[in-house]
Amino acid sequence: MSRPNILVILNDDMGYSDLGCYGGEVQTPNLDRLAANGLRFTQFYNTARCCPTRASLLTGLHPHQASVGHMMDDLDYDGYRGDLNMRSVTIAEALKSAGYATYMSGKWHISRHIAPDGPNHSWPRQRGFDRYFGILGGAAHYWNPQTLTRDNTGISVDELPEDFFLTDAISDQAADYVREHAQSDEEPPFFLYTAYTSPHWPLHAHEEDIEKYKGRFAAGWDQLREERIQRMREMGILKDTWPLSERDASQVPWEEAEHKEWQQRRMEVYAAQIDRMDQGIGRILEALEETGQMDNTLIMFLADNGGCAEELGSTRGMNIAHPSTRDGRPVMRENDPSVMPGPEETYQSYGVPWANVSNTPFRRYKHWTHEGGISTPLIVHWPDQVREKGVFRHQPGQLTDIMATCLEVAGAEYPETYNNNDIFPLEGTSLVPIFSDQDNGKDHLIWEHEGNCAVRKGKWKLVRYYPSDWELYDIEADRTELNDLAEENPEVVAELEAIFNAWAERCPIQPWDNIIARRGQGRRPSEVPPEMA
Repeated sequence: MSRPNILVILNDDMGYSDLGCYGGEVQTPNLDRLAANGLRFTQFYNTARCCPTRASLLTGLHPHQASVGHMMDDLDYDGYRGDLNMRSVTIAEALKSAGYATYMSGKWHISRHIAPDGPNHSWPRQRGFDRYFGILGGAAHYWNPQTLTRDNTGISVDELPEDFFLTDAISDQAADYVREHAQSDEEPPFFLYTAYTSPHWPLHAHEEDIEKYKGRFAAGWDQLREERIQRMREMGILKDTWPLSERDASQVPWEEAEHKEWQQRRMEVYAAQIDRMDQGIGRILEALEETGQMDNTLIMFLADNGGCAEELGSTRGMNIAHPSTRDGRPVMRENDPSVMPGPEETYQSYGVPWANVSNTPFRRYKHWTHEGGISTPLIVHWPDQVREKGVFRHQPGQLTDIMATCLEVAGAEYPETYNNNDIFPLEGTSLVPIFSDQDNGKDHLIWEHEGNCAVRKGKWKLVRYYPSDWELYDIEADRTELNDLAEENPEVVAELEAIFNAWAERCPIQPWDNIIARRGQGRRPSEVPPEMA
């Protein structure tokens, strides 16, 4: 087998069932085409939050091992430095050592050092990428982003074209990398990591994209969740016996909701954000086709966490250094129903009720390790080797498996040392056997974020919503986690808790109470300060 190109596409804050090919209302013809001509995983998992997911995906380690156990602040614990450490190796570093050309376009967000003149040891170019374009930080104004960087050089907004839009720029740069690689004299295959900010807040989209969804969500969140689960059952994504979780307890029925026009508009803009991303993915696919590289390119698409239920207040998401649009108009940074989201002078999120729809049929959201927080679509497309079309894979997997998969298909080795540093052993298991509907031998899956913990082994999932007690679910019979069996199965709870405790000591994970104390804050996870989101 010749070594394939590898394209990993990650998007930001999208729920499990938003894509058309996973039962959602958003028009995603390009992703749908990849799914129709490849595989859809139904039980793949991320880590419930953006930074930890990026660290885990790129290193094949659990996020705390890579020192990104939380976000981008240094909490004086090894697992919580907010900076990708040197005891990890990235996919780009491993594949570059095996002769691959390596490119990245998009959101980095695994370094606490983002100042143009600051340390750059954990920037993309220093962590294995030959070329880089994107934002080093997290959330960004789509027309006026900060920390925009090319290779190691910051880009001033004054240098950007008038029609600049971050989603388009990420797509077009990725497509350009594909074409430039094909035109070069280089013979090696490439690894391209494309990391969108879409559809992370703020709700920014072009009016022509929003218009496609005018009235599409008028039925409201209750009916739309029912319609989604029915489509997902008909597709074969969900078992008919898995019921829909209840509406979030903090939300009223749609019939009682206020500001319905504004509520609909929030979801219309969110859908338009995903739509715009899919359009850009189409341009990347065109570049692969034009250069004759589609068949020998392994494409994997996934999301970094479940739908985001964060409701922005007057300071949430605020970028103090840049309080206006590019032409100097003030930006209104709150979920104000008198202000319709979408234009560049707004800065809003779609909030709890629509995140509940995005995560249909599951409970909870980004931050939490219940299924709504950690379940992601995973689309795999590789015509040279994956010849089944439009089929599902129900075997479970998680982010650490992406590195292992890339290594196997590239014929690359995972190093014991790199740049004179001892490297943690690889945690992942290759997904290649699952491509042909075999089992990949994974014994269990495991998570921790902000004290929210989970272990999945066989049919059992032990999960905890911090600071509550452990819950236990038969995930084969009850993936929507509605029937807690912990009291009836204390021996299973004890077995899985022991697995978690041993893993937490090894990784190393601190009790969330310690992290709260170190930060000097008592906020709940959904109330983290703006710079942490």
